[in-house]
Amino acid sequence: MKKNIYDYSLEELKTYLTAKGEKPFRAKQIFEWLYRFRVDQFHLMTNLAKTTIELLNNEFEIKVLELVTKQISNDGTMKYLFRLSDGKLIETVLMRHHYGNSICVTSEVGCNMGCAFCASGELNKIRNLTIGEMVLQVLMVQKDLDSHFQRVSNIVVMGIGEPFDNYDNVMEFLRILNYPNGFEIGARHITVSTCGIVPKIKEFANFDLQVNLAISLHAPNNTIRNQMMKINKQYPLEQVIEAVKEYIEKTNRRVTFEYILLSEINDEIGHAEELVKLIRGINCYVNLIPYNEISTKPFQQTSKKKADAFFEVLRKNGINATVRVEHGSDIMAACGQLRAKRLKEERK
Repeated sequence: MKKNIYDYSLEELKTYLTAKGEKPFRAKQIFEWLYRFRVDQFHLMTNLAKTTIELLNNEFEIKVLELVTKQISNDGTMKYLFRLSDGKLIETVLMRHHYGNSICVTSEVGCNMGCAFCASGELNKIRNLTIGEMVLQVLMVQKDLDSHFQRVSNIVVMGIGEPFDNYDNVMEFLRILNYPNGFEIGARHITVSTCGIVPKIKEFANFDLQVNLAISLHAPNNTIRNQMMKINKQYPLEQVIEAVKEYIEKTNRRVTFEYILLSEINDEIGHAEELVKLIRGINCYVNLIPYNEISTKPFQQTSKKKADAFFEVLRKNGINATVRVEHGSDIMAACGQLRAKRLKEERK
């Protein structure tokens, strides 16, 4: 059975080709054709020897994802639903910002974290995504942008799944994004978000690229966080904050705290004051997120008045923060919504 070449990291491809008698530099040439020129046939790699192309045709395939549907929001946000080779569905979102085009990438089929407010958690994790299945999300959106002479400038690994639950594959995926003759996306334009898996936060501090870290915090105390995020029972806030401090000390990089504002749950002035006490003195940035309401969930979006008041408490206490601009609310852009809807339709 032929292997999908997108599932290979640069080092893995070098090792494979060398074992077949090829020069190691061929791997870099192939990467450039795949990710810079985005060719979909080996014979188009014109600086490779005929014997190398023959080897690639015999051993590998260039296999992309099946696009099931694409939705376009009034604000320009685009949501893609892809089908994998085993029939499983994943989502990818392209968001338009003043600073460029950002892609929200999925890292798993389903999610085991079970966050109470998230549509992804309604469907348990089936498996990790391969390196190639993550790369192809970016590649296929980039091909969409190529026709408009635009490029992907930012990546956030915040889609379906917990990235640190698929740690090794995600790290190799990040290296491919950053590869200088490929996508060439700067490490500081890439963000990985975790719900707070403490051992992996510590391991990530040793990662060789200066990729940004975001923590899905969403609560100022353990009582609320235990109700919202079951991971907190394994790694409570105190452990998460301590791991973040260790990460910053080792990397000297700022961390983002993601905080979804839920009406009458975690959006009161008292909650903002608790949050200030929790994170004061940490080199951080707080991203306050309006909730994308989900029909199967009881939570409601906080009012603009409450969101602004929450923000003001943080600002007055010297905490860098912003209220995120909503993207794609008219096309179910919240994690897992489109996938869940399609699966429900296919079961009928």
